[in-house]
Amino acid sequence: MANRLTFTDHGEIGLICNLTNTYCLVGNGGSKNFYSSIEAELEDVIPIIKTSIGGTCSVGRYCIGNKNGLLVPHTTTQEELQHIRRSLPDGVIVAPIEEGLTSFGLFIACNDHVALAHADLRWEFKELITDVLGVEVFMPEDSYSFFSGTYCVLSNRGGLIHPNASKKILDEYSAALEVPFEPGTVNRGSVCLNPGMTVNDWTAFCGSSTTKSELCVIDRVFKLREP
Repeated sequence: MANRLTFTDHGEIGLICNLTNTYCLVGNGGSKNFYSSIEAELEDVIPIIKTSIGGTCSVGRYCIGNKNGLLVPHTTTQEELQHIRRSLPDGVIVAPIEEGLTSFGLFIACNDHVALAHADLRWEFKELITDVLGVEVFMPEDSYSFFSGTYCVLSNRGGLIHPNASKKILDEYSAALEVPFEPGTVNRGSVCLNPGMTVNDWTAFCGSSTTKSELCVIDRVFKLREP
């Protein structure tokens, strides 16, 4: 089931964490209770990597990853890059992106098989996503790009999307990405889903202000109560 957390004074957990099925990156600077909650859920299953990216704790905002690889921005320092590479499981590819875009988590949602990317991303970057993350890249038409990245969260079991998404968009995304999509919110009505939460195939972390009804939707969409 989904877990509610607070990082310092806010609940934008998706900006601080990047959770996958094989590792969890989490930003430095949180409280002991914050890290102990994550460790209680993940410590015996996957590595938890405390780090910064470009000197900031917002690792979920500045990287995108899955079980196959991790893309980090050009602002990542050599020390940070070395620490991340040493800490990741064997076989996970790490690639810094030598271009201006840095906030990958606000433009791209991905699981282990497919990525949902904003239509304005350059073609070369689309190829890099495919090469490093080992996924197909779905770039919806411009009128639907609003729902990519910030307003969508994706796992191998489901997708949560902005509550204004029409049935047509839900059906198109479900067919293209091969997971069921449902509309929802996090953190007491926030439509900024990716900044507000992070998820893998068996658990999720979201802000402490997330309501019980929002948690129920998250658990149902991502099938977190199923084996």
